[in-house]
Amino acid sequence: MDISETPRPPYRVVGTAQPRFDVADKVQGATRYAADWMLPGMLAGCILRSVHASARIRRLDVSRARAVPGVMSVLTAADVPHNAIEEDPTGLGILRLPTPVLAADRVRYQGEPVALVAAETEAQARAALEAIVVEYEALPGVFDMEAALAPGAPRVHDGRDNLLVHWKLRRGDAAEGLRRAAVVVEHTYRTQRVDHAYLEPEAGVAWVDGQGVVNIRAAAQVVEHFREIAEVLGLPHNRVRVIAPFIGGGFGGKEDMTVEPYVALLAWKTGRPVRMVWSRYESLLARPKRHPLTMRYRTGADRDGRLVAQEITLLGDAGPYALLSPRVLFAALVVGTGPYRVPHVRIDAKAVLTNNVPTSAMRGFGAMQVTFAYESQMDALAERLGLSPAEIRARNFLQKGDRLPTGEVVETAVALPDLMRRALAALGERSRPSGPAARVGRGLSCNMQPYGRTVWFRDRASAWLGIEADGSLVIRAGVPDLGGGQAAALAQIAAEVLGVSLDRIAVHVGDSALTPLTGGTFATRQLYMSGNAVLQGARALRALVAPVAAALLEAAEGDVEFADDHVGVAGSPARRVPLAEVVAECIRRGVPTSHLATFHGEQAAPIDLETGQGRTFPDYTYGCHAAEVEVDTETGAVRLLKYAACHDVGQAINPQSVEGQIQGGAVMGIGQALTEEVVLEGGNNLSTLFASYLIPTALDVPDVQPTVVQSGEGKGPFGARGIGEPPTGPPPAAIASAIEDAVGVRLRELPMSPERVFRAMNPVSRRGETHGK
Repeated sequence: MDISETPRPPYRVVGTAQPRFDVADKVQGATRYAADWMLPGMLAGCILRSVHASARIRRLDVSRARAVPGVMSVLTAADVPHNAIEEDPTGLGILRLPTPVLAADRVRYQGEPVALVAAETEAQARAALEAIVVEYEALPGVFDMEAALAPGAPRVHDGRDNLLVHWKLRRGDAAEGLRRAAVVVEHTYRTQRVDHAYLEPEAGVAWVDGQGVVNIRAAAQVVEHFREIAEVLGLPHNRVRVIAPFIGGGFGGKEDMTVEPYVALLAWKTGRPVRMVWSRYESLLARPKRHPLTMRYRTGADRDGRLVAQEITLLGDAGPYALLSPRVLFAALVVGTGPYRVPHVRIDAKAVLTNNVPTSAMRGFGAMQVTFAYESQMDALAERLGLSPAEIRARNFLQKGDRLPTGEVVETAVALPDLMRRALAALGERSRPSGPAARVGRGLSCNMQPYGRTVWFRDRASAWLGIEADGSLVIRAGVPDLGGGQAAALAQIAAEVLGVSLDRIAVHVGDSALTPLTGGTFATRQLYMSGNAVLQGARALRALVAPVAAALLEAAEGDVEFADDHVGVAGSPARRVPLAEVVAECIRRGVPTSHLATFHGEQAAPIDLETGQGRTFPDYTYGCHAAEVEVDTETGAVRLLKYAACHDVGQAINPQSVEGQIQGGAVMGIGQALTEEVVLEGGNNLSTLFASYLIPTALDVPDVQPTVVQSGEGKGPFGARGIGEPPTGPPPAAIASAIEDAVGVRLRELPMSPERVFRAMNPVSRRGETHGK
């Protein structure tokens, strides 16, 4: 589908690059993030963490810690009213594995919280941590996914094996399809643990107000966690409030609770405000990471390069607790074959319990990792069949109306041929090598990424809109804003419908007690969910006000238009009145000037657990990236020369924000491709400083060229699609393809470090290792 000539609707505000209302304060350093909140009498909270990855707690003595000057409280598991966070992350009632708030008799990963301290100063709290006596009995641990599934492996949890969840997808007869295929390629791919490495570490403040409500102001992606915190404290849900201020990055790392239950416990026990800020060491040590996946692919095609069948096995390391691993592996399962037609499919996706650092949500959510595998398989097939990478993709791209391996129909535009053409063209002329040992290569990668929650979660989001007496507008929605412009997008949507100037719109977000609940900011769902809620509310509010305006203007209701803080008559510029005047008339007539809207996302019955057939996600965002690299054949060093990222976003609400999301997501994927890795040895984390966890800098990455394509066929407001996660997936495969084009070797394990590239080019140096098998 080529949408370059698709006519665009005549929007006034939507689709224009507008400055976000939060930008000025952020640039000036005036924004108050979670750690900036100070209250009188505030205590410092700290966590004692396990030094072992697998051990029994034989003795835990906190008496000396309680005697340290300035210490107001020391808590262990015995002091927690309900020491477990229980939720079935599948949404299907098939999995229950509680996560302890504090380890009671057993620790299952290095860094697991064991005790809490609140003191007058952080130094005193740290001194108290040093005074706590813990006697551990080391237990056998399991640190490899394959070993964890073997008979007789140490069990992470007594009474259950180490297979956390097993998702299945079956369509047609994959074994027979592969037998009949003209060519079959089989490879194993491995992705690594990656940290979110957000600018703002985990932080928050809690206090108990005069009504006995526990208030938590924290860097949180989900304000609805007030319910879990209330259960931990043994309080009614309405006695806990979570406030999410502007957040300095989340990327999924603040979707699970971080400091929230700990500051809540300490504030509840002491009756005083408590502040907790994790060091970067703590964050790198113990926060859940991106899942490392082992992905085995057998892909068959006919002689013309059309896909026939795929057999896929996906293994994901969950660490010791469920968290969101089932959802991550499910997303990987659904898009495991990529944006291609495949008649015969068999996929098994398993999350495995180990004693490694936990893994959970991270930008791309399982769909990111499998892109590396399915795109590498397409390149391998192209090479075997003598086709170009672009040609084999073009022959297999999904089209609107096709069926996915789950059996569901693709309902919206798939503009991948156009996206691929644009991405490749954006690279321009091929660069010349910088020296005799340098080789330049180019590669491409396409992907599909779901946006919105799985449909059987019956997702919903609410928003309240009210026009004030002076014609200004207030929007209230519980959206946590992670820095991606989530709140500002709501203002543009409402402005388009109600004609209120952006500088006259106030948006209040992220407060579980004072804003309508919208669900968390994750899974690229907020524009789809909260954006549609605001759109629905704005249209309902306009429908209330328009008849009154029509009467004032002595015009037909269908001719009334809202723009520039006025209501006028289409085609008659002189016939208009200020919106404030219309509001005054509404008040006189008793017509409401506010509205609470609730948008319900797509809903369907759960899939068949044996076949994976059924409805899964509301929709998908498609993209194609192209990369140009230079490889130093003497060292294996890879230098990224050019990078282009093209996505169909349906409708860009704010093109500037969309381009920023594409660029930021691509750079995150580039980091996973080339440098970033959380290294564990026997469960011990060796990557607890930025000196050893290597994030790309501005010197490592060229300007990412974003191309925004607008088909208008998304399921968000005005036909928008989600764009927060999709750009993260293609970079590893695109760069691997470019490296192969440059030096003739294909890497199938991330990151593609200079050492790995050098060894791939020089097999003798690998001492018998077989690359990519």
